[in-house]
Amino acid sequence: MNIRELTLKTLFISTVLTLCACASMGDGTVAEKRQAILDMQSNALTRLYQEKPDTRAQLRDAAGYAVFTNANINVIFFAAGTGYGVVNNNVTGAKTYMNMAEGGVGLGLGAKDYRIVMVFHSQDSMNYFIENGWTLGGNADAAAKAGNKGASAQGEGYLGNVTVYTMTESGLALQATVKGTKFWVDKELN
Repeated sequence: MNIRELTLKTLFISTVLTLCACASMGDGTVAEKRQAILDMQSNALTRLYQEKPDTRAQLRDAAGYAVFTNANINVIFFAAGTGYGVVNNNVTGAKTYMNMAEGGVGLGLGAKDYRIVMVFHSQDSMNYFIENGWTLGGNADAAAKAGNKGASAQGEGYLGNVTVYTMTESGLALQATVKGTKFWVDKELN
C-alpha cells in the first residue's frame, strides 16, 4: 500500500467516524429520542406538503409511511451516510423506530443533510422494509443549500409499492454514486 492509498483510506475512515457522530441521536432518555424523531418527522412532512400538496392524501391513504433524516459525505470515490427515523403503520397506528447507514462508490465531493419520506402502498411492502431494510441504487445530485437559502436538485423515485421523496436540508455536494443502504430496527427505541 502506498502513501496515497493510505491517506485516502485514513481520510475515508475519519470521515465516516465523523459522520456517524454527527448523525447520532446523542444523549437523552428513550422518550426524548423518540420525541426528537417525531419532531424531525413533523418538520419534514410540513415541508413535503408545502412543496407537493398532493402527498398529504397519498400518505393518508397508504398502508404506511416512513421519514428518515440522513447526513451524507462524499469524498472523491467514496460515499457514506448515517441516519434515523420512524415507520408509521396507518392501519395499526404502530410506530417502528429505525436506524440507517449507507455506503457507496462513485465520483463526487461534498456533504449534505437530507430527509427521506417513503410511502408504502401495501402492507407487504412496509413489512418487508421493516424486516429486511436493504436497498441498492444509484444517486446523482447537486446541492448548495443552507436553511432557506440556495438550491438543490431532488426528486422522487418508485420502487415497487414504495414511493420515495428526498428533500435536502443543507449541504454542498455534487455526486454520482452507486450505493447500498441498510435500514434496521432500533432495539433501544422500540
